[in-house]
Amino acid sequence: MGMTPQEIYQLVAPELVRVEEELRAYTHSDISPISEIGEYVLNGGGKRIRPALLLLTAKMIGPVSPMAIRLGAVIEFIHNATLVHDDIIDAADTRRGRPSANAQWGNSMTVLAGDWLYMKSFAVALSEKNIEVLNTLIGITQKMVEGELLQLTLLGKSQITQKQLLDIVERKTAYLFSGCTKLPAIAAGMNHGAAGRLEEIGKSLGMAFQLIDDLLDLTSTADVLGKPVASDLKEGKMTLPVLFAIHNGIPEDTIKVQRVLDERDFRSVDRAEILGMVQQSDGLTRTRKVAEDYARRAIQLLEEFPPSIYRDAIAGIPEFILNRTA
Repeated sequence: MGMTPQEIYQLVAPELVRVEEELRAYTHSDISPISEIGEYVLNGGGKRIRPALLLLTAKMIGPVSPMAIRLGAVIEFIHNATLVHDDIIDAADTRRGRPSANAQWGNSMTVLAGDWLYMKSFAVALSEKNIEVLNTLIGITQKMVEGELLQLTLLGKSQITQKQLLDIVERKTAYLFSGCTKLPAIAAGMNHGAAGRLEEIGKSLGMAFQLIDDLLDLTSTADVLGKPVASDLKEGKMTLPVLFAIHNGIPEDTIKVQRVLDERDFRSVDRAEILGMVQQSDGLTRTRKVAEDYARRAIQLLEEFPPSIYRDAIAGIPEFILNRTA
């Protein structure tokens, strides 16, 4: 029987408290909007999955150094900065069941606060005086921006390939997860081979995480998600379950999906119709299968590392990812 999410988090609970203290310290600024928006974003109900993964990796390969704690905070800061910018780009009103930062403070102030969060992340990373850490974080951030730009170029287009969609998922989500597993290896001075394998573990977990996110966008409820159901399609974004539906459905299905993408709303086509199409084409099952393949790869790569309770915990994360409801 695998560990529960609570048991996994418990293994790094003391270290997560220290990460949280770092995060609070980083948001302090003499410029009040920065402190206010920073605090608001950090209090938004995030599960701290990324710093938890970083800390579990650090414990799997050795003792947790002060650098690992700071890098856990940096990773979460970058994640939150990304969410702030995503909400502005998507014109999102809600995030995790409450008004988004841009809905509270407006786009101009929020985008600058997001920029500040990014810069603070790199300032903290720079203080580590480790060029490989800095290179890794810059590379990850570049990939994330590339993913956002790639998604924007394909916005509103139903004619998109599976390869293009997975490329967006990899850049926007999986690369940050890869940092969670690679950075502890750099901090511990491990060789490039071991660091590379850990990086691949994180990337595979990130791919699985986002693909399940895309499923939940269609199958969950607004109360559970903290945002409207099927909001991806309404924002003009194709996801893998919907792609499977139009590749395996009838031409009318593609027309319906394109209509939602064009209208940026469910005026002519009902949400239930889209979900029905996805279910009939086995889009949900097929997307889950792709996510499971990535999760399996992460577990296989983990077997190259010595057995420990921390390795078991990371191996239990795929089950948590695949069975999550929000």
